[in-house]
Amino acid sequence: MAKLSVLDLAPVVQGSTVAQALNNSLDLAQHAERWGYERFWLAEHHNMRGIASAATSVLIGHVANGTSTIRVGAGGIMLPNHAPLQIAEQFGTLAALYGPRIDLGLGRAPGTDQLTARALRRTMVGDVDRFPQDVVELLRYFKPAEPGQAVVATPGEGLDVPVWILGSSQFGAHLAAALGLPYAFASHFAPQEMEAAIAAYRERFEPSEHLDRPYVMLGVNIFAADTDEEARLLFTSLQQAFVNLALGKPGRLPPPVEGFGDDLDPMSAARLRQALRCSIVGGPETVRQGIAEFAHRTGADELMVTAQIHDHAARLRSFEITAEAHRA
Repeated sequence: MAKLSVLDLAPVVQGSTVAQALNNSLDLAQHAERWGYERFWLAEHHNMRGIASAATSVLIGHVANGTSTIRVGAGGIMLPNHAPLQIAEQFGTLAALYGPRIDLGLGRAPGTDQLTARALRRTMVGDVDRFPQDVVELLRYFKPAEPGQAVVATPGEGLDVPVWILGSSQFGAHLAAALGLPYAFASHFAPQEMEAAIAAYRERFEPSEHLDRPYVMLGVNIFAADTDEEARLLFTSLQQAFVNLALGKPGRLPPPVEGFGDDLDPMSAARLRQALRCSIVGGPETVRQGIAEFAHRTGADELMVTAQIHDHAARLRSFEITAEAHRA
């Protein structure tokens, strides 16, 4: 049976604050730990008023400090925004503090717009085309230092932090396969190449010191409630957020709206259906069937559930129902 994990964007909802969003992330992680989720990942985004996880390593520490058994990590760190040594030191510090519970997922996108990307990289010489070399450099920092090694990650050296490759195309699949690393695909918002990327990763995988066989994790939106109707209403917050982003008007997560989408123009409606194709929305039985079908169809080793829900109590209930459906 595929494992179940959580991807959290620390959503800042309309009518609330960043501080509340960060507290909600910790609260969700503590509940997810009790409900049996495997890991709790946070995603790096910048210049997004509705996402509070920009300082991803800091927030991972906050969540890890408030939990005890669930794995905590990044899904992911956008490596072109950072020097590999800095990330090795940050996650080495987290691993030194919280032991082997820390994961490091790496992506090659900036996680923001081009203007903000330039602001992030203003003192750096690297770019997105250096991603494979940067990953190899980062992996090297986690190994025991060699005699005469001039640059050593302290903390980081010798801690063997598990590294994942994230992606929404076949590029990441090929890299993860070549390096023998686990692969997480962003099917929760970019499902277009999911099947092709999974196939390429599995076919090209080279066993390594990190992993002896392919390991695939897929993102999926799951909006669960006590009834199908209630779940569909909760889902409209994410639908609105996607439409606003496409229109160049990102903002805080809006409350649900009855009948949203009924009056969308055909192009926007089609774009929304395509982007959110990997979504399961409904009551307990609908969610149970949806999880079983998606896991069977894809052969995923793990599903990473995300749910951008405006009301925190409803969000907790959604993840609780999802965990119960998964056990069933």
